[in-house]
Amino acid sequence: MDSAVIHDTDFAASALEGLQSSPKWLDSKWLYDAQGSAIFEQITQLPEYYPTRTETRILKEQISALTDVLEPGTVLVELGSGASVKTRILLDAADKLKAYVPVDISADFLEETAEGLRDAYPETPIRPVVGDFTQDITLPAALDAEPKTAFFPGSTIGNLPHDTAAAMLDRLRHWPSIEALILGLDLVKDTTTLVAAYDDAAGVTADFNLNLLRRMNREIGADFDLSAFRHEARWNAELSRIEMHLVSQRSQTVTVAGQPIRFAEGESIHTENSRKYTREAFAAIADRGGWEIADFLTDTGQLFAVAVLRPKRA
Repeated sequence: MDSAVIHDTDFAASALEGLQSSPKWLDSKWLYDAQGSAIFEQITQLPEYYPTRTETRILKEQISALTDVLEPGTVLVELGSGASVKTRILLDAADKLKAYVPVDISADFLEETAEGLRDAYPETPIRPVVGDFTQDITLPAALDAEPKTAFFPGSTIGNLPHDTAAAMLDRLRHWPSIEALILGLDLVKDTTTLVAAYDDAAGVTADFNLNLLRRMNREIGADFDLSAFRHEARWNAELSRIEMHLVSQRSQTVTVAGQPIRFAEGESIHTENSRKYTREAFAAIADRGGWEIADFLTDTGQLFAVAVLRPKRA
């Protein structure tokens, strides 16, 4: 490892905070570098990973229910936009949007996606913003007065603790001229289906999780041996969430940003949560954030939901 690697980054500080805790954890946002984002797009195509195809089907089959929040002159802002695949369903159906603003933490992946969208939708201004949706986001000031609909697909809100999710919704509620939020929610269902979606037979999700160790090796001077860790998905029924872990296969010491991190055999790093909801449970979180459910669109199997939220009336 290059001794000149700079350790005083936000990533290094966050990693050390989590890895020096007991139990160990890492913030899931660091999973989504350019390589992680690309691997996640592969996950969305897996046969076990029902959320993407189910949400896509809901959006396509019930697009007419969404058109009143995509009226001409609306600014569509997507949080955690990734490859903007599902967004194209909205862009295809919308008439004369004022702009599309994809927001993502991975600058390189975001710009690559934005270029493809500019080619596909030359009549719609594409205004990418590099940002972390768990923090304040500065949208283009020229769009402040324009009506806005936020789009947050993929049940990404399930990665957030309930307090953090409510706080994020509250921040969105205070965006200038915000009128609606279209949001994907994964619903509570049988454990076998849930675990398989996060531990696929081909090992793609395992590679996605292990890529976080690879990223730490590359960016913050860590020396993880990836073969000494294995991916594990667990269903936590009490907290209604799938947990992703990286489990140490042996007792070992790993250096991260110049600091020794000791692992016992079987000790894990908790890397991500994916919370599952009932309509009632999510309505309570939305209410805390200043929103109410205007529509709740589901598939016939009740696997997934697309919720349309409106700001609560004063």
